[in-house]
Amino acid sequence: MSVSRGVTVRVPAKVNVRLAVGAARPDGYHDLANVFLAVGLYDEVTVAEAAAPAVTCEGPGADQVPLDRTNLAVRAAELLAARHGITPNVHLHIRKDIPVAGGMAGGSADGAGALLACDALWGCGSSREELLSLCAELGSDVPFSLVGGAALGTGRGELLTPLEVGGAFHWVFAMADGGLSTPAVYAEFDRLNRGTEVPPPAASPALLEALRTGDTAGLADALGNDLQPAALSLRPSLAATLAAGTEAGALAGLVSGSGPTMAFLVKDAEAAESVAAALRASGTCREARPALAPAPGAGVLAGG
Repeated sequence: MSVSRGVTVRVPAKVNVRLAVGAARPDGYHDLANVFLAVGLYDEVTVAEAAAPAVTCEGPGADQVPLDRTNLAVRAAELLAARHGITPNVHLHIRKDIPVAGGMAGGSADGAGALLACDALWGCGSSREELLSLCAELGSDVPFSLVGGAALGTGRGELLTPLEVGGAFHWVFAMADGGLSTPAVYAEFDRLNRGTEVPPPAASPALLEALRTGDTAGLADALGNDLQPAALSLRPSLAATLAAGTEAGALAGLVSGSGPTMAFLVKDAEAAESVAAALRASGTCREARPALAPAPGAGVLAGG
């Protein structure tokens, strides 16, 4: 089922080019230094007035997307409606193209997309700051899904500082069968680091400079994800995907966020097609797709 009339918003996936994770805080969260880069894989969220709240979904992995109040898009509509005294009688339709439970913030993207779409549909006229505040209430990755581009996320990742990017970066994303639970990956991170002193998280100056200057080789040298050992511990098969991508010519590879999607940085569009083809042929992943970064944040495609 699709929504034929209403407001449609397109919102990008993300890759964490550097995810530095601190020790667990008393509230159970971890302080982060999270360098986000939006990439050109997109979900679309369409909202239209309805007699009662409803949510539908189509696309790869749609059967894994919850169609109840645990869906961030539903929660976004309810949160905005409550803020403005509106009854959230809308039909939300999500067209998935971001991997589900893949460490690329697909759920967060849908939350940001629904927030922007409902704001346009209802004529709320929320400022950027108001929308970002609501995004932060929904989840740590949701604000970046709204903003796009590149940013350093601190705190839980929700406090954003925009970053300058001096060029385009070519990526290949290898999608695994099934997903990985973000809480489970953080729990494994805590288990693996029990009894050791976890340093305060910090972004690498070399990585920030590589982004600023568009230096692909420099960025490849500086990529890092403190959650990668935990993701590999829970899904050892990801090591074979990592090896296949680097053997195919990727400059560097890493687990995207909490995984299980693997992200490979390559030198150009031709290399991206070659590495993607090799990964598909390797039998170590379900699918491999090239994408360009940075990508713009959430934006209205139609309506509004």
